[in-house]
Amino acid sequence: MKKFYLTTPIYYVNAAPHVGSAYTTIAADVLARHYRQQGRDVFLLTGTAEHGQKMAQAARAAGMSPQEFVGENSARFAAAWQKLNIRYDDFIRTSQPRHEAAVKKFFERLKSSGEIYEGEYEGLYCVGHEAFLKESELDDEGKCPDHQTVPETVKEKNWFFKLSAYAEPLTKIITKGGLVIQPESKKKEVLSFIGQGLDDISISRQNVEFAIPLPWDASQTIYVWLDELFNYCSAIGYGLPSSAADRGERAEGQTIGFDYWWPADLHLIGKDIIKFHCIIWPALLLAAGLPLPKKVFAHGFFTINGQKISKSLGNAIDPVVLADEYGADAVRYFILRDIPFGNDGDFSTERLRERYNADLANGLGNLVSRVLNMMEQYKISPPDTESLRQLPPVKRGIGASKSRLPFYTGEREWDQTVAANLESLAFDKALEVIWHEIQKADELIEQKKPWELAKAGSSPNKGRLEGVQELEKVLNQLYRSLVTINAAIASFMPETHEKLTGLLAARPLKKPAEPLFARKKSA
Repeated sequence: MKKFYLTTPIYYVNAAPHVGSAYTTIAADVLARHYRQQGRDVFLLTGTAEHGQKMAQAARAAGMSPQEFVGENSARFAAAWQKLNIRYDDFIRTSQPRHEAAVKKFFERLKSSGEIYEGEYEGLYCVGHEAFLKESELDDEGKCPDHQTVPETVKEKNWFFKLSAYAEPLTKIITKGGLVIQPESKKKEVLSFIGQGLDDISISRQNVEFAIPLPWDASQTIYVWLDELFNYCSAIGYGLPSSAADRGERAEGQTIGFDYWWPADLHLIGKDIIKFHCIIWPALLLAAGLPLPKKVFAHGFFTINGQKISKSLGNAIDPVVLADEYGADAVRYFILRDIPFGNDGDFSTERLRERYNADLANGLGNLVSRVLNMMEQYKISPPDTESLRQLPPVKRGIGASKSRLPFYTGEREWDQTVAANLESLAFDKALEVIWHEIQKADELIEQKKPWELAKAGSSPNKGRLEGVQELEKVLNQLYRSLVTINAAIASFMPETHEKLTGLLAARPLKKPAEPLFARKKSA
């Protein structure tokens, strides 16, 4: 069984989950579900970043200890992902002992290989980013453009990593595809940055509150961004004996641990952390003699009414509130359908309502109700599996006329166009293909008018038999279309898939007792 290890970023717990963090995590879950359906051995990792100065400050402001504060807020992320039907395999927290032990072991490995040295550093430190900024990255007032705060001037003795030595190796690896960076524009951005020359980076700070101590220097703590990057390895057992790292026995009898899962097949990230993931992280791995992740995909940002989501602006939208109002599947659908995954886009609750009504209530939900209602009313029994396979499809999807189609009855192969778009992270295009099938089914209903065929079939004239046969043929074609659609939405909309599977498997068929998606009125 071929493994597939994919990760989301880990999220800072000084703020609540919002639609931006949900965006990445939903996308990862859709991919994970898809690859599980393909028979891949999937490991989906998400979690929370909990160390650093800003966490300690936020904890004090809340009147809590740092560990209490991060524990409470980390639980909010886990609860949000559960609400949105995120089926992760592990939820890593950087304050966990397993993570600290792995990070220390990794940096000891770097030091023993001569990749780390002691020196003095002076720079502008943004507490909000937990990162050093260049003057060129500040706005005209000398502030961090994201947090609107003046960075602290920090001068202290630190330990450094020889990042400068990896400019040429990284350029060659990325250029030759040894580390795939997508979209292509982000690959060019990374190569341009490397081409300007890389400076050695500080890997430690002097005794930052609530951080991992540097193993060989009690006066220093590990720079939190580097601590956080290593979650991708600590979660799968880096540095542990194989017996301790196992996740259990597989069907083939193979034990599972770091050597099985690493390297990651895909890191899904936001575009703001591309430098850490595509330059610093692979350089650290090269220095330690570890394989690089296979692919990094950096998606765009959501804005709210044209403004970046910001705690200071107070414009974050809670995905749990949206799920309470519209249902988890509607949020999952909208968040991946409305904006191409690699692009920036504006999030609008009004557009969510409009697309919910148009695509889900009037689209998929209405089609299911119409087809099953007619099959119940006209007492049409669905065909068996083999007969179903022989029926001509209403539409197999844009550009996929020769593809095989999946059936809930046991065959798990997707329409090739949907799968190809999904696997290239063109989620909006995959959903467009599925909704094109819905559109064609609606068109078939209007073209064939099953209600008129039913009238012809009940008349005493000689066309009665032809009317009955044509009615059965049309409704069975529509039933097949529902089966196809249901298989294709399984990864995107798991709750709806489960409900629709039950409706399609019922004998006799009955219309839904309630709409799959009730229409929403304007506020």
